[in-house]
Amino acid sequence: MTGVAVGRMRGKGGLLAALGIVGALGLPLVACEKSDAPPQQAAVPPAVFVMPVARQSISPTVEFIGRVEAIDKVDVRARVTAFLVTRHFTEGDMVKAGEVLFTLEQPPFAAEVALRQAQVERAEAEYRNATLQVQRGRDLVRTNNIPQSTLDERIAAEGEAKGNLDAARAQLEQAQIQYGYTEIRVPFDGRAGRSPLSPGNLVGPDSGVLVTVVREDPIRLTFPVTQRELLQVRRDGPEAVRREVKVRARLPDGTLMPEAGRIEFIDVAANRSTDSVLVQAVVPNPQRLLTDGQAIAVVIESSNPTEAIVIPQSALQIDQQGPFVLVVGADNRVEVKRIKTAQGPAGQVVVTEGLEVGQLIITEGSQRARPGQPVSPRPQEAPPSGAVPANAARGG
Repeated sequence: MTGVAVGRMRGKGGLLAALGIVGALGLPLVACEKSDAPPQQAAVPPAVFVMPVARQSISPTVEFIGRVEAIDKVDVRARVTAFLVTRHFTEGDMVKAGEVLFTLEQPPFAAEVALRQAQVERAEAEYRNATLQVQRGRDLVRTNNIPQSTLDERIAAEGEAKGNLDAARAQLEQAQIQYGYTEIRVPFDGRAGRSPLSPGNLVGPDSGVLVTVVREDPIRLTFPVTQRELLQVRRDGPEAVRREVKVRARLPDGTLMPEAGRIEFIDVAANRSTDSVLVQAVVPNPQRLLTDGQAIAVVIESSNPTEAIVIPQSALQIDQQGPFVLVVGADNRVEVKRIKTAQGPAGQVVVTEGLEVGQLIITEGSQRARPGQPVSPRPQEAPPSGAVPANAARGG
């Protein structure tokens, strides 16, 4: 009956309906054609960039957080009371030593100088007359034409005239000094800051700061150093530190200033709250990249280089067990190498244990590599000395 039913279904509904009934009845279906699907291919190993481990000559560094301070900084103020007439600079300009910054109202002070000059001339005339009277009195005393008491009076008058002349000259000098204060000059080369008062304002000693001038080259870096870090410095002596240590500033973008400075001062007292000692260094600042009051990273670099294994920061990975790198071993299979590290140059890490010279470490593409799995290594050239990759983390 099954065969009859199938025959009937073929007649009524066609081949597809018959196959559906047969499948529902549990009857086996025989494939009529061979499958055309291609065989599955083996997975291609992921590509990674590798670099051979090598020793490099590096200078040990240590980094501190410090602050920039101007070596020379002056708050310019008025020393006499007068109206501000002219401002001779633009805020932010470089100014030269002796250059006039402000001119105050001068006529009242010029008149005072003229008055004091006239008083000096009158006092000089009185003194000359008193001197002549003394000379004549001496001649008359010798001829007994005047008594000695008259000569004594003339000598006293001469002394009084001399005192009046000295006082008049001092008053003239004081007037000239006051007149000189009407031109406010800068004491050293530097850069002028903001000037809050405009011409026309009455200024004086109590008017506050007219402008701040800062010398920016060279400039000082101050930073705290712990007693432990300072111990070796004290053992070597300050002269050895100045000779063997270079000081550089790390800019906010992570780059190091090319100009190196030196340590010039170590404070004689420690901070009781932090148990640290303030250290001062002077560094060149020809491009004015450092500004007074700025927070800065200070890098202390030894001038005696050493040999060490250095790897790019991009090759370093860290998990719960600590730092490690991925190494391409035999048959291009990935291996995990646990390492110990120390501070290195910018964008690089010094490896003190765990790697050997010649091993291939993965520098890029580690997210595609799996331990024990094969990879397709491609060589990557080492960055030039001192270069910092754009995406590298800042090193010590």
